[in-house]
Amino acid sequence: MKDGFARPHDEESALREWKSKRRARIVQQTLTGASPVFLLAVWELLSRTELIDSRFFPAPTSIVGTFFDMIASGEMLSHVSISLLRIAAGFLLGTVPAVMLGLMMGMYRPMKAFFSPLLMALMPIPTLALMPIIVILFGIGEGSKIVTIAGSVFFPVVINTAAGVANIDRIYIDVAKNYGASPKAFFFKIALPGALPVMMEGIQMGQAIALLTIVAAEMIGAREGIGYLIWSSYKLFLFEPMYVGLILISFFGYMFSLLLRWLKNRLVPWQ
Repeated sequence: MKDGFARPHDEESALREWKSKRRARIVQQTLTGASPVFLLAVWELLSRTELIDSRFFPAPTSIVGTFFDMIASGEMLSHVSISLLRIAAGFLLGTVPAVMLGLMMGMYRPMKAFFSPLLMALMPIPTLALMPIIVILFGIGEGSKIVTIAGSVFFPVVINTAAGVANIDRIYIDVAKNYGASPKAFFFKIALPGALPVMMEGIQMGQAIALLTIVAAEMIGAREGIGYLIWSSYKLFLFEPMYVGLILISFFGYMFSLLLRWLKNRLVPWQ
């Protein structure tokens, strides 16, 4: 009893459930933060005690020191800026036409019939396997690296976009036809919003592939970039800078994933 009133049973149950979920969420967040800290602590201990070869697995504190040295010298900014520029250019070059083609394939059966065999034939070929042809066509400069990234991004985006249009509930398509919707209205009001959930999954997949591709693309004919940093450090047996490059790729992959997830929540609020 409190102030002469009894708290309803359902309110007490809801409060207990909320407290239980809050405790579970705190435990989960703690474990999420503890796992990388534990791994780094074990790595540091094994490296310092020479239980693992510190030449190939330098202590994390040594890698962090190299990271800050590279920032102070300006080398870090040079590698990161050029790689991000290549990723952004290649990502846009691959995503924009992929979205347009995927929507057209989903909307018009002749387009799907024409392009599907080509996509199915080319998609299994790794983009990196086409690097010799790309270099012949675009040279060893920036163009070949951007086109390589664009090619790796293109296929998952176009396939997912076409699948997203195909999965639109038939009732929306029928309503649009019955009310005589113009092709423009159908495109922007039905096809594009309906394909967005699956299309965003393809874009997220594409950004992950772009990060994988940039490393390999920058190993060929590059003088700057994260991939160049990793490969050149490995060839010179300078493993601290190599691990710095690997950590940068992991960091940007995580941040891009969060950014696209936020964008998806804004563009697809009904999911």
